[in-house]
Amino acid sequence: MQAEVRPELRGNLNPADIRVKRRARFNWIDAFRFMILAIGAIAMLFPLFWMVTIALKSNNDVFKIPPEWFPREFHWSNFVTGTKEINFWQTFGNSLFIAITCTIGQIISSVLVGYGLARLKFPGRKLWFSLFIGSLMLPGFVGMIPMFNLYTSIGWYDSWLPIIVPAFFGNATFSFLFVQYLRTISVSFDEAAKIDGASDLYVLLKVLVPMSMPVIMTMVIFAFQGAWNQYLEPLLYIIDPSKWTLSLAMATYTGTYATAWNLFMAADLIYILPMLLLFFFGQKFFMQGLGSMNSAGLK
Repeated sequence: MQAEVRPELRGNLNPADIRVKRRARFNWIDAFRFMILAIGAIAMLFPLFWMVTIALKSNNDVFKIPPEWFPREFHWSNFVTGTKEINFWQTFGNSLFIAITCTIGQIISSVLVGYGLARLKFPGRKLWFSLFIGSLMLPGFVGMIPMFNLYTSIGWYDSWLPIIVPAFFGNATFSFLFVQYLRTISVSFDEAAKIDGASDLYVLLKVLVPMSMPVIMTMVIFAFQGAWNQYLEPLLYIIDPSKWTLSLAMATYTGTYATAWNLFMAADLIYILPMLLLFFFGQKFFMQGLGSMNSAGLK
């Protein structure tokens, strides 16, 4: 008499049962990953939460021990008073103008350089690409003294020109990002447009740029953030307080009103608002841009 063999011993489990068993087996891994992500999210969001809490408190409540996690009374007037303690809105406008101008300059120049390195064939192309990559290894402090002497000698001291003009001469990091993204786009699009008589500039502006919006938006976010937050260059080149950026004004705020942390945090929340809005509206393109870039070598 032949013994009956159970289906699980014959390996004839239902595929649905197999998936359920696999999910049950790896649930603890998913839980561990979720825990790590939750801890990281709390660590990153807690400073912002604490800024909002302090901004809505009175100055006396800020120094209470033990600290209060939530304000007992919301002092919305801190956002008005905090911006009056310094020349906030004028320096805000200065920073906004500089950040927008630098962003436009870096995007235009980096897109042109990236297109040339990725699509155009010319002698020394690989050498130039290597030089661009090599320049990323150099700290910005290396050229600080020579550039300061240059800008001073040509009369650019105490102006925005040393901050704005270099942005129109390309950014090695953004050029590299654009090169990497163009490698994910087939050259057949370029060739089809050129067969119809399109020039290189037309191919770039009408074909590749619309297809490259994810990486371009990523570059916009990084460029605006860098220009908006820069502190050292305005500190070196700008003397006139009417030309100060908001970062310089906020630095003097903490020096003059060191104990009014509620007013400082209220002004600081307005300071970071443009960056938060830019990332909020551009996060879809930002995530697509980071996910689409690869690390292929220059062909």
